Amino acid sequence: MIFEQLITSFVATAAFGILFNAPRRYLIQCGFVGMMGWLLYILLLPDFNVVQATLAATFFVGLISIVFAKIYRTPVIIFSVSGIIPLVPGGLAYDAMRKFVENDYNTAIQLAAKAFLISGSIAIGLVISEVLNQAVRKLSKKPHS
Repeated sequence: MIFEQLITSFVATAAFGILFNAPRRYLIQCGFVGMMGWLLYILLLPDFNVVQATLAATFFVGLISIVFAKIYRTPVIIFSVSGIIPLVPGGLAYDAMRKFVENDYNTAIQLAAKAFLISGSIAIGLVISEVLNQAVRKLSKKPHS
């Protein structure tokens, strides 16, 4: 089961890299980033809630993206935008909208709130990884006395 999910997340991430116009030579790396984020997410789910698992996985995606950006001398966004695709709660947002259309407002609001929290955790995870990267870069450039 996990193997199929990893392959699917790899393919979906690489395919989104194509849609995002990522350079062809980095599509494998884009797929790898998304696959690793999804792996961490599914490993954390039994012990953490969805929002916490998404936050941790997105932070991990951000870190891997930063490392790949340095290795391949390309912008971080090439890897991070593709890498978060498996974590985006698109199906949940769709279900929330469907419940609104069906006039099931209580369920719709619950689903929409969950999708909003997951989306927020994705944004926060990427921001934290970038802030940490900037802090490390700033500290490493300071002259030692």
